[in-house]
Amino acid sequence: MNRTYELMFIVRPDMTEEDLDKLIATLSGVVAPSGGSVQKVDKMGKRRLAYTVRRFHEGIYVLMVVEGGGAVIHELERRLRVTEPVIKFLTVRTDEEQKRLDKIKALRDARKKVSAQPAAPVAAAESPAAPAAEAPATA
Repeated sequence: MNRTYELMFIVRPDMTEEDLDKLIATLSGVVAPSGGSVQKVDKMGKRRLAYTVRRFHEGIYVLMVVEGGGAVIHELERRLRVTEPVIKFLTVRTDEEQKRLDKIKALRDARKKVSAQPAAPVAAAESPAAPAAEAPATA
């Protein structure tokens, strides 16, 4: 069963762009043979870390969106653990959250349709009544 995961990892700030591209290509190469696919790779650039990690105050952030099974993610995490330039990584399963958000959006859209339909006839019914209510007040 294919699931969607977000894999965020931070590499050393002194890593060159070519080495970073090579690392991303290596990780993407692991995903394809295992039956998964890389949906998106976002290099977020160098940012300051919230706290010191392995004596680094900055790191280069990379976000990968991967679709695949648990074995794919297990292999990616194993490789990230043994890759020396990787300071930290985190994997989050996002497919359940996306399903939940889609369901909430569908409920909101259904409520909008229901609330929009009765509002139009009520407004039309109130228009003729308004002048009739004013007439006794002026007489």
